Amino acid sequence: MVEKSSAAAIDVDTIVIGAGFYGCEIALQMKQLGHERVVLAENRPGILERASFVNQARVHNGYHYPRSIPTALRSHVNFERFVEVYRHAVLFDMTMIYAIAKGSRVSASQFVRFCETMGIPCREPHVRLVRLFEPGLIDECFLTHEIAFDSRRLADDLSRRITESKLDLRLESRAHVVGADDRAVTVAVGASTFRARFVFNCTYGELPFAGVALRAGIKRELTEMLLLRPPHLLAKVGVTVMDGPFFSTMPFPAVGLHSLSHVRYTPHWAVNDNNLRHLTPLRSNGIAMLREAAHFLPCLAAADPIRSIFEIKAILTRNEDDDGRPILIEQSEASPRIWSILGSKIDNIFDALDFIAHRDWTW
Repeated sequence: MVEKSSAAAIDVDTIVIGAGFYGCEIALQMKQLGHERVVLAENRPGILERASFVNQARVHNGYHYPRSIPTALRSHVNFERFVEVYRHAVLFDMTMIYAIAKGSRVSASQFVRFCETMGIPCREPHVRLVRLFEPGLIDECFLTHEIAFDSRRLADDLSRRITESKLDLRLESRAHVVGADDRAVTVAVGASTFRARFVFNCTYGELPFAGVALRAGIKRELTEMLLLRPPHLLAKVGVTVMDGPFFSTMPFPAVGLHSLSHVRYTPHWAVNDNNLRHLTPLRSNGIAMLREAAHFLPCLAAADPIRSIFEIKAILTRNEDDDGRPILIEQSEASPRIWSILGSKIDNIFDALDFIAHRDWTW
């Protein structure tokens, strides 16, 4: 509930909570829109250290979502734009293969029709790539056009832009909304307290814990990604086997390895309870996911597992039973000056920035 106006001074124009990829870009966007006093608060020692780093590092072009045309379309629309804007941080010289497993929920012919409808490249790969797969388990495989991004290069570039813009970056500073009136929102940032004209909650898996109540339901899922040194046959090659309880492995440029995720083994456990903040892994599923993936891609038996990385994945509960991964942009019921933003994929950033660019932030 918005309180009556307070005579207290307004300290800053905007506070962005969470210095992941979305938080950094939104803070910089508000600077460009004329907000001189912008605070970017992050409880970690650096930027892009959590979900912006712990993910498959895939720039989606729509192939992953044949059962959710709206999500596929947004991915395709944003793909070339992402490549152009962040070309310094993408791996261009990689090959991406999508393989349709026997028993897939999407057949090979359906996948081809989907790609034709979307207008995205899909063709038969060279025979040496076809031979990577166990023929009895795969119907067909296709050469596609997707790439990986390097989160550390993104972080380096964002750090430079944050410094040049004179944005007030507060690291190791947990932020929490403590109140609001019709003029401003009061936010505790570390040991300081600010009154801001606008607040953006961009904390992804921490969205429910920033003092901003959400109308949208969020399922928080503890996930595991295995980092491995790939066999030479998979150098700069990414593979996604779909559609069902299968896997994906592709270059992870930030550390010069490959990532491996598996639909059955990557999720550990999930909660819809906003009172349970910390999810802790009880074990690693890395060896199990590698063993299962090697059934379909035998050369993976020669991969060298290095380590697993764990992170909280946030999913809108209304989409947990389908492939839809829309971006959430929600204005708070407590104050029209508070916004929560949940991006499902890195390329959704343009949906958020375009939304912000077309609103009035001068009141």
